[in-house]
Amino acid sequence: MPSDRFPIHSIASAPEASRPALEAARKSFGFLPNLIGEMAESPALVHAYSAVQREFTDRSSLTPAEQQVVLLTVSYLNGCRYCMAGHTALAQAAGLEPSHIEALRGGQPLSDPHLEALRGFTAAMVRERGWVRSDQIEALLAHGFTTRTVLDVIAGIAYKTMSNYTNHVAGTPLDKPLSKLAWHPPQSPAIEPLALQSETVAQVDEQRRLRLGVTR
Repeated sequence: MPSDRFPIHSIASAPEASRPALEAARKSFGFLPNLIGEMAESPALVHAYSAVQREFTDRSSLTPAEQQVVLLTVSYLNGCRYCMAGHTALAQAAGLEPSHIEALRGGQPLSDPHLEALRGFTAAMVRERGWVRSDQIEALLAHGFTTRTVLDVIAGIAYKTMSNYTNHVAGTPLDKPLSKLAWHPPQSPAIEPLALQSETVAQVDEQRRLRLGVTR
């Protein structure tokens, strides 16, 4: 549910330091997304988000469709309804096959081995909080990706973490242009969003430390 604590600013009501980012977003999307209006309360956040979004989009080694695989995977695991809808639209615009979009929204593996390797590695990075094993990196590299891809995925995770977390705390309402793409966690998915899992962060971190032999 939307939170009254986090106003959705217009360009006129936003802090002056945030307005350039809002103007750029409206020019890019044709409307001012509610997410950006909420972020505007913090000039630091809205400018950081805009900068990472721009750099990931323009400078990563991933194709536009591959970028959306990363971003939908992160948003799915974080259970972000707003970003799942938004990136469904962007994935369609990027030319990602409808069957792949449906799989990413439904918590299913991808039928394309190349894209599935990217999805699987991104999911591992999110689930393991970066503590991926060398064999997980090798599995990505075996499908035509490079070590640059590993780092580009980190940039994509950083980009979506800012928006996913903002949407979680603010309860961002979906923009009207995205209403037909509304997303809800699927029933009995093959891949379960982290928000639905019963293990606590502390339990997961302790198991990871034991597996990797890391002491406190």
